[in-house]
Amino acid sequence: MKLVDKVAIVTGGGRDIGAAVAIKLASEGARVAINYFSSATGAEETVAKIKAAGGEAMALQGDLNKKEDVDALVAQTFAAWGRIDILVNNAGGLIGRKTIAEMPLDHWEAVMSVNLTSTFLMTQACLASMTSGAIVNLASQAGRDGGGPGAVAYAAAKGAVMTMTRGLAKELGPDIRVNALCPGMIDTDFHNIHTPDAGRRGFEANAPLKRQGHVDDAANLVLFLACEDSAFITGTNIDINGGMLFS
Repeated sequence: MKLVDKVAIVTGGGRDIGAAVAIKLASEGARVAINYFSSATGAEETVAKIKAAGGEAMALQGDLNKKEDVDALVAQTFAAWGRIDILVNNAGGLIGRKTIAEMPLDHWEAVMSVNLTSTFLMTQACLASMTSGAIVNLASQAGRDGGGPGAVAYAAAKGAVMTMTRGLAKELGPDIRVNALCPGMIDTDFHNIHTPDAGRRGFEANAPLKRQGHVDDAANLVLFLACEDSAFITGTNIDINGGMLFS
C-alpha cells in the first residue's frame, strides 16, 4: 500500500476521472475527501465503493469558484483527519464550444474560473495544512495544441494550469511536488457532451494505441505522481493521449 496514513482531496470527484482517482488513491490506503458541485449521487456512490472496499472517504459539496466554499472544504477535511498530503485539482470543464468572435465575456470568465481560479484557490487553501506531499493538476492536451473548434478559452485555461504547475514546483519544492496530466481523448462525459461520435471513432482509427483512454489510465498516472514512486519528478506536464501528440 503506497498511501497508508495519507489524506487526499480530489476535486470534481463525483464522476469520470475524479471518481476513478478517488477510488485508486483509497485502494492504496489514502483517506479521501471527494469534492463535488452538482454530482451528489456520483460522489456518494464513490464514497460507498471506497467504504465497501475497507477504505475511508467522505463527500463534500462545494463551488470551487467561491473562496468560502474552498476554505470550508479544506477545513472539513483537516478537521476529520488532521492533515492533508495530496491535492488533486481535477475540477474543470469546457462549458461550451464558442469561437472568440461569438464569445461573451461571462463565458470566458466562467471557463477561466472553473479551470484555473479553482486550482489557485484550492492550492492556496491547502498550503496552510500541507507541510509535504504532492499536488496533481488536471491540465489537457488542449493546453498544448489549442484544442478543438470553439475551445480556445478552455485551451488557454489549461495552458495556464500547465504553466502554474511549473511555477508551483519551483515555489513549493522541495517539500511539495507539483505535476500535471495532459489527457487527450479519455472516454468520459466530457467527450459524450462535447465531441461528436465521428470524431471519437476517428481518434480510435488514427491513434497509435487504437483506442480511447479509460478513466483508470488517468487514475493510475495520478497515483504514480501522488506517491513516492515519483519522488524525483516535479514540474512536469505528462501527456496521456494514446500517442496522438508527442511533446
